[in-house]
Amino acid sequence: MSGAPQPSPQARPAAADATAAQPRGRSAADGGYLRLLRSLPRDKADTLLLLLAALLVLAPHAEHLPLWISLMVGATFAWRAALTLRGRRLPPLWLLLPVSLAAMAGVYYSYHTLLGRDAGVAMLALLLAFKLLEMHARRDLYVVIFLSYFVLLTNFFYSQTLLTGVLMVATLLLLLTAQLSFQFSAAVPSLALRLRIAAKIFAIGVPLSLLMFFGFPRIQGPLWGLPGDAHSARSGMSDSMAPGNVSALAMSNEVAFRARFLDKVPAQPQLYWRGIVLGDYDGRTWRRMVYQYREDLQIAVKGKPVRYRLTMEPTRQRWLFLLELGGPDLSVPGHSIGASDELEFFTHAPINERLRFQADAYLSFDVQARDRPDQLNKWLQLPYGFNPRTLALAAQLRRKDPAASAQAVLTMFRQQPFRYTLDPPLLGRDAVDDFLFGTRAGFCEHYTSAFVVLMRAMHIPARVITGYQGGEMNPVDDYMTVRQSDAHAWAEIWLPGQGWRRIDPTAAVAPDRVALNLARALPESSGFSLVNLMDFEKSQPAWLAQLGFRWNAMNNAWNQWVLDYNPEKQRSFLEELADSFGNLRSLLGLALCAALLLLLRRQHGRSPPDPLDALYLAFCRQQARHGVLRAADEGPASFAARLRAAPASPARAQALEEFIRLYSALKYGRASPDPSRASLRALRKLLPLCR
Repeated sequence: MSGAPQPSPQARPAAADATAAQPRGRSAADGGYLRLLRSLPRDKADTLLLLLAALLVLAPHAEHLPLWISLMVGATFAWRAALTLRGRRLPPLWLLLPVSLAAMAGVYYSYHTLLGRDAGVAMLALLLAFKLLEMHARRDLYVVIFLSYFVLLTNFFYSQTLLTGVLMVATLLLLLTAQLSFQFSAAVPSLALRLRIAAKIFAIGVPLSLLMFFGFPRIQGPLWGLPGDAHSARSGMSDSMAPGNVSALAMSNEVAFRARFLDKVPAQPQLYWRGIVLGDYDGRTWRRMVYQYREDLQIAVKGKPVRYRLTMEPTRQRWLFLLELGGPDLSVPGHSIGASDELEFFTHAPINERLRFQADAYLSFDVQARDRPDQLNKWLQLPYGFNPRTLALAAQLRRKDPAASAQAVLTMFRQQPFRYTLDPPLLGRDAVDDFLFGTRAGFCEHYTSAFVVLMRAMHIPARVITGYQGGEMNPVDDYMTVRQSDAHAWAEIWLPGQGWRRIDPTAAVAPDRVALNLARALPESSGFSLVNLMDFEKSQPAWLAQLGFRWNAMNNAWNQWVLDYNPEKQRSFLEELADSFGNLRSLLGLALCAALLLLLRRQHGRSPPDPLDALYLAFCRQQARHGVLRAADEGPASFAARLRAAPASPARAQALEEFIRLYSALKYGRASPDPSRASLRALRKLLPLCR
């Protein structure tokens, strides 16, 4: 057996694309690849596996990359797969270089910069795709693998949900499997076995990762954030309301906030989450007024407050949505809080990160019950020349008692053929006239707007309140989820001796909207069930509803413990942990000292390893990487016989024979049991030749 050693397959990952490779060897425990991969040579199958892993890395970026980049990346992957399957050579550098430069110019044209998050991710995606066409050596192979690891992290710049985390873990396991596939130079384990090995490698790193995550000092700011573009907030309620605003928001199933009640959960009709007060009306749109703050605001609360913890999603706005009536001593970590005379609460800086805070709510209260009429004139203003038929109707419905006047309007809504719908017809210049005497179909903003206009026309102070109504209780984690689909508008009127009183005109037309939820209030033909995917009680079986609740609970736990794990929460968590286990630092210190002493004792009582046996064990591990594993009860002679049957170059086969012969002579020969240094040096020189 003589001749130069052949290069191992992992040293030439692209060479097999040009010439047909020999079929791969298989171990005795091999379960086989998928049917497609079984028929391919080893290098082709490993390359396709790497292509699949890289494709999973880049696939989530297609949502935000320009279309031309996604198409170019997809075409590059298809080209590389075709070259691999057909055994063709990779394209030359003179072709790849101008294409790469043109792609970088396209990135600059699309983003007007080559810096920043979006442009940087676009260039990385193109670089990874083009690098797949330029794998000529083992170094290029590992460049692709480690570049894929880096691009994998960039997915968290755009999405940090639990589903994204699960997909990234699956992609990471496939990347590890592809990397392991190129570590074997002869026989290779089955794909299932390599996946298990990758999962074990991942599992080894999980405890240390968790320890670092929960124990390493946190920095303030969002997870995976970048300066200037780390915030992914979405707007919710605005400080104006026109026909169609709230109904458009109600089509969204996104979470607005979650609440966990520390006391008894209020009934569904009491769940009014107050946000913005609107009083300036121009005939079509309601807006916030320029308020003058008063020092004599009269508020009388009754009973004990309802305590709850609120987790509010980022909105890029300043408004806080609190259960009526929010407590005066509200505190939000990291924000300065303001309050208006209209019982609005807001932050002085936009809410660009998820907020978690505790609040109180008084469900029974009186506000400004002793105000004088001249202090309420601003809540009586109506634009001149609009809605003449509505003004005439107000004169007909007006009663001496303001409460009776309000009840007359609600009775009209209840008894006449008004419809509650997400798709109301368009309204003209006199929007309230068109609604009351024409279409008679609308959403909550239509009924509230018409009600407030009628009240003001009757000289009753009235205003519009926007916020959310209701919520869905999750029985798994006892969190109430309030979604954008729960967006709502209602009215307040001022009654002498009573102050401001909430009146919800929508409840007169669609009582199920307040008593149950939006999906129950809308007719089946409205199509709302297509967007309200979380309304399991209405359209889904019980087992699917329970599955949805569990998934929402996991998402909430992910938000609470991963995305919202800030320095304050870390400090609180460690303090609670210390309180639970007493003096935690002392216990951990004692446990560490005991572990070190035990380790030293075991090492002290252990005899030093025999150098001859250490070399033989290294030799056996070396051959295991070639797919030939030595059994625990197998002697050198039997092992050597199996090694002769395995494929090997002449030089390597000769080195294997010489190593086994010399080891057997030193281990079992009649010479001195203590081999000489020269003999050990000879074995060490043979060991690299046996690779």
